[in-house]
Amino acid sequence: MATKKSATVKNNLAVPLKRAAQYEEQYFVDSENAVWNYSLFSDEDVTNYQSGTLYNAYTKFGSHKLNVLNTNGFYFAVWAPNATAVSVIGDFNSWNPVAHKLIVRQDGSGIWEGFIPHIQKGLAYKYHIVGYKGRELDKGDPYSNYWELRPNTASITWQMNHTWNDAAWMKKRKKNNALNAAWSVYEVHLASWMRPDKNNEEAYNTYQQITERLVPYVKDMGFTHVELMPVMEHPFDGSWGYQGTGYFAPTSRFGTPEDFMAMIDAFHQNDIGVVLDWVPSHFPYDSHGLFMFDGAHTYEYADMRKGYHPDWNSYIFNYSRGEVKSFLTSSARFWFDKFHIDGIRVDAVSSILRLDYSRKAGEWEPNVYGSNGNIEAIAFVKDFNAMVYRDFPDVQTIAEEATDWPKISKPIFDDGLGFGMKWMMGWMHDTLDYFEIDPLYRPHHQNKFSFSMAYFYDENFMLPLSHDEVVHGKSPMIYKMPGDEWQKFANLRLLYTYMYTHPGSKLLFMGNEFAQTNEWNYKSELQWELLRHDCHKMMQECVKDLNHLYKKENALHELQFSQDGFEWVDLNHRNECVVVYKRKGQNNKDDVLVILNMTPVVRNNWKVYIHEKAEWQEIFNSDAKKYWGTGDVLNPAITTTLVDKKTKCYEINIHLPALGAVILK
Repeated sequence: MATKKSATVKNNLAVPLKRAAQYEEQYFVDSENAVWNYSLFSDEDVTNYQSGTLYNAYTKFGSHKLNVLNTNGFYFAVWAPNATAVSVIGDFNSWNPVAHKLIVRQDGSGIWEGFIPHIQKGLAYKYHIVGYKGRELDKGDPYSNYWELRPNTASITWQMNHTWNDAAWMKKRKKNNALNAAWSVYEVHLASWMRPDKNNEEAYNTYQQITERLVPYVKDMGFTHVELMPVMEHPFDGSWGYQGTGYFAPTSRFGTPEDFMAMIDAFHQNDIGVVLDWVPSHFPYDSHGLFMFDGAHTYEYADMRKGYHPDWNSYIFNYSRGEVKSFLTSSARFWFDKFHIDGIRVDAVSSILRLDYSRKAGEWEPNVYGSNGNIEAIAFVKDFNAMVYRDFPDVQTIAEEATDWPKISKPIFDDGLGFGMKWMMGWMHDTLDYFEIDPLYRPHHQNKFSFSMAYFYDENFMLPLSHDEVVHGKSPMIYKMPGDEWQKFANLRLLYTYMYTHPGSKLLFMGNEFAQTNEWNYKSELQWELLRHDCHKMMQECVKDLNHLYKKENALHELQFSQDGFEWVDLNHRNECVVVYKRKGQNNKDDVLVILNMTPVVRNNWKVYIHEKAEWQEIFNSDAKKYWGTGDVLNPAITTTLVDKKTKCYEINIHLPALGAVILK
């Protein structure tokens, strides 16, 4: 019979919110199986976990390096409620499923745990689970911070340690991340932005090498934030990271968690915010992942009308289980807490909210009220947003939501979902549809161009020209534009000027800034060689100047989500396709006037009527030679004439370049 010793120790890990920093626990040493019956959980932790409110579950679950009774080792904890036995297998025990058996808590929580002495950092491990109906599975650790490089699938014992040097950014980021600040986001897929061998899809730059190249590039281009397509660990490159297995681990493709921390640190030291793409909507069926974790539907709904994604051949989280909600909200909190991120973009929100998402009649079951909302998923989204803004008030959450679901970015107290911003998919579709039209026929489609402002104030919108628009046969941005080569580039400069001067924050996918001519391919790097050609190099220069203009001019961002920040000036010249609008700041001296000529016709001495302002100067012209324009239609001096003294109405006489945009101040 085993001999057991008992003693009292204090753990040195963080504990749930509103609890003391340290507390006492009991452990027992079992000499037979070399697993010490040790716990990081209090009764309150377990209750919070089961109710979906253990927001820092990553400080309890997973593997944690500890010193117990002057003995170093790792503590393991995993949730497997349908298991009859769980053991830790790995490099340290020759993957023997009987060597280190965890102990199940006697409170019915389904949590298996234990401290294994003498285990070192950097060793591969999995959980060997004897699950439902005796099914045996080897699973990676859902809370692991580091995983083996695919195709290997084990977790790795780790202890993250990074000394942050971003105090200056963290102190001022509330201002930089505010809704009245400039948000010009550069969306990046780390593997394919730049490769050491552009023809080898297995060749990656390290986090350090990416940092050395990407950070100065983003800074020079004038972007305020970078959004990284999912960096959470994932087994299949072709999923672009959207089919994840490691919700608490940056991918090992490019290095260690500390290397990724250093990348974020470097962005912050260069005054650039970091947004991470996050996928709490679905997960893949890889055998080492969350699917059928203990032989039963543990993380996913058992009813496949709710639990299976037909679009992505993946599985949907069971938002009715408190343990799953704790897992997901803790994942979000982990990246803000441990990695200092500035925002999180939530993927596929529509599929989370709607029971009928991509399902025909009869393939889904209405909720108790007879409608299509997933009630527990809606509650999860609200709880997630409430947690983020309570604990990290100087960040933003951003929803990729493609339907007309109301109040996505409205406060929870106003019956909203609580996101900070929402992708404006309607603007994206309408704008691309409009610009793809031959200018000869654009006069008949002006409503498509102006419609966005009819519903803009419903949400805090981000204007996205994302990766989704340049894949799967949709063509790169430059080839969406009509006309000959010159007209294509002029149209694209015009589109970008429209985006940067339209209300709302901005997002541009990598390669769009220099008019890549191929669709994006995750297997290769961007076409950097195109920058040898003036048309591409100068397009890049145009986007760079638009970024700096957007940041510099208060009128372009201060009131970007307010009705006070925008005014139509002229929508009456439909046949000529000339549109004029004003962007306004908190101080009217900051106002700017935007004039867009959507046809390949030069319009000299064009008249614009504006009140109050007598003097104007041109601060941007998309037809400038430095942008590969003609440079022939500029406005070095602008003539204004008072036409109505009583209303202070002035006539502005201006020259409009073909397929050109002019911005006045």
